[in-house]
Amino acid sequence: MARLGAAVNVVTTDGPAGRAGFTASAVCSVTDSTPILLVCVNRTSSLHARVLNNGVLCVNTLSDQHEELSRLFGGKTTAKERFSAGTWGTLETGAPVLRDALVAFDCRVMEVVQQRTHDVLFCQVQAIGDSEGKQAGLVYFGRRYHTLSHVDA
Repeated sequence: MARLGAAVNVVTTDGPAGRAGFTASAVCSVTDSTPILLVCVNRTSSLHARVLNNGVLCVNTLSDQHEELSRLFGGKTTAKERFSAGTWGTLETGAPVLRDALVAFDCRVMEVVQQRTHDVLFCQVQAIGDSEGKQAGLVYFGRRYHTLSHVDA
């Protein structure tokens, strides 16, 4: 799986079950006419129950300036430590939105499919936050971070 490169995201949630967030690369678009994303969450993760019980999440796609934030959300840190980094707001669902993310997809969880160790969440996009001016994305490939630059043809 280390050879399957992917965008780096911080997935966040907030609601009755509490605020939480984690770094994820297992995120992709399912449809765009009704915008739906899929997000994979390990069922043994301490954050799993919060995401499911809140029923909302935000996929914050990171820029090349967010490598340390990705490491923070991917490590053994508290929610307070994680959310003290970055500038956060909300859109429609109340899930935390990283203000300078390349793009943020504010979603409601519509369906959950169990697949071995993970749940696959199908999430309908309720609102989109777009950070104008960011040109380079953060990707993970070969167990390392890389920068993916936008090039106009």
